[in-house]
Formats: sequence, C-alpha cells, structure tokens
Amino acid sequence: AFALWSLTCGFTGFAGSLGALILLRIVLGIGESVYLPAGMKIVSQFFHAGDRGLASGLMNSGTRAGLALGAPLIAWLVVRLGWKGCFFAIGFPSLIWLIPWLLVFPARSRSSGAAEPNRLSKTFDRNLLGMCLGEVCYSYYWYLLVTWLPDYLVEARHMPIQKAGSYAMIPYLIFAVSEPLGGWISDLLVRLGWNETRSRKTVLTIAFFTSLLLLPAGFMSSDFSAVLLIAGASLVGLATANLLALLQGLAPPGAVGMWTGTFNFSGNLSGIAAPLVTGI
Repeated sequence: AFALWSLTCGFTGFAGSLGALILLRIVLGIGESVYLPAGMKIVSQFFHAGDRGLASGLMNSGTRAGLALGAPLIAWLVVRLGWKGCFFAIGFPSLIWLIPWLLVFPARSRSSGAAEPNRLSKTFDRNLLGMCLGEVCYSYYWYLLVTWLPDYLVEARHMPIQKAGSYAMIPYLIFAVSEPLGGWISDLLVRLGWNETRSRKTVLTIAFFTSLLLLPAGFMSSDFSAVLLIAGASLVGLATANLLALLQGLAPPGAVGMWTGTFNFSGNLSGIAAPLVTGI
C-alpha cells in the first residue's frame, strides 16, 4: 500500500487535466488508508496497554512532523520546481523507505491475540460508536488546520508563499510534538497508579480545551501573535495518542485493525466536511 501511495504521488506530476489529478488523488488515498489501521494493529501487538499511549503518539506524530517539515520545504520546491516537479521530488524518492521497513519489521507477529477470529458480532458495539463520534469532532479540528491554515496565511494575512510555509510549520510542529507527549503523560499516570481510562480521558479533556485558543487568533493584528495562538491551539494533539490507545483497549484483539479503520473512516467524514463548512 505504501508503494501505491508513493508511486501515485509521483505520477500526479504527470496529470494533464483536473479529472486526472482527482483520479490520482483518489488512488493515493486508497494507498494512504492503510497507515492508521495497520499502525495501530502493530502497536497493539507489540506494546502492553499501559505503554500504548507513547507508542501510538510516536507512530502517528510522523504525519504531523511531515507537515511541519514539509510546509516550508514544499513551498520552496513549488517556487523552484513548479507543482509538477514537486510531486516528482516527493513521491518517487519516498520508495526508498521500503528498504529498511522490509529489512527490519519481523515477519511474524508476537501477539497471541492476533489469532482471535474477527467475528462480526465482536466487531461493532457502542464503544466503537462513541469513539467514532469523538473522532468526528477531533478530525474536524485537525482537517481545519490542514486545509485552512496555509491558505489563511496567504489569502487573509497576505503572506508570500514561502513565509506562509515557514509560519505554518510552527503549529504543525507543536501538534507533532504534543502527540507523543500526550501519550507519555497518560502512560506516566497509569504507572503512578491511575486507572488507564481515567488517565487518558483526563489528558483528552485538557487537550480539547486548548482548542479555544484558536478563537482569538483571527482578531490579532500581528501575524506572529496569531500564529502563536494557533500553535497553542495545536496542543489538541495531546489528545491523539490517548484516543488511539483507548480504541486499542476497547477493541477485541482480533478486531483492532477493523475498529481503527472504522474509526479513521468516521474522522475522514470530517475531512470532507471541514473545508466546505468552514468555507461557508
């Protein structure tokens, strides 16, 4: 799936029409969709419940760190190579990652729970529904940052593309760092004797309240002050690892992948809605 993801990204540079561009982005999405279900399945198999917060946060923080590092890099590539060259430069070389992955990842799972049959009766229940509703809210916020922030800096605050890329790096970097940090904090609370569910829900609640910092950002006359407030609001990332760790704890061992896929699907409904609703 990663090979499909990377190749499609590279071939997007050859798109000669809007229809071809959209088709290639759909195929890219199919390849990309494996990362969270497979990633959380791996974490659930190789880590004990009390250690899954940090592990889940580290695993998923790569997507945020990629945005943080990529925002200025891609702005620089677009200016120098054009958008087609940018897709070539990002897509095809990423296939190199497959070499260490295939060499390092063990061929067999160490989890005894992995052999449990994935019966439909155990795959869906109200816990999954509750997690999906929470993910819809969380993902609306995340996709708002992904789809709105760079355009906001360019269109509303009239920054040049490269400056906007550098400024966008700050909130994305805060989001990336806060993901493993939130997982580490809740794991620490578990080791100190807290109930696992209580510790993760506590960090989740605090993280969600930080989103309120986004509200005054639009009223700041200073670009830097606005970006700092958006960065503070990006501490919502503290919630990410705890959502994923809770999900792994609630799912039957043989259904972690299916639960995570359903969970991620619900979040991506927000990805569809966020640009449209926010624009309106």
